[in-house]
Amino acid sequence: MEKLTFTAAKKELEAIVKAIESGEMDVDILTEKVKRASELIAFCKEKLTKTENELQKILDDIV
Repeated sequence: MEKLTFTAAKKELEAIVKAIESGEMDVDILTEKVKRASELIAFCKEKLTKTENELQKILDDIV
């Protein structure tokens, strides 16, 4: 993904969920938005895992 931050991805994901929940989203756009949401979820999950691993390494180095 382009230089996306976790915060930006989370905000975009929240906006997509809100739009889907409102029921006002056109069916043709729905597939595109669900695909984008899936990409954002994968990005956030990877970012969280990477951060967790880095923090664990730092903590291990301290002890």
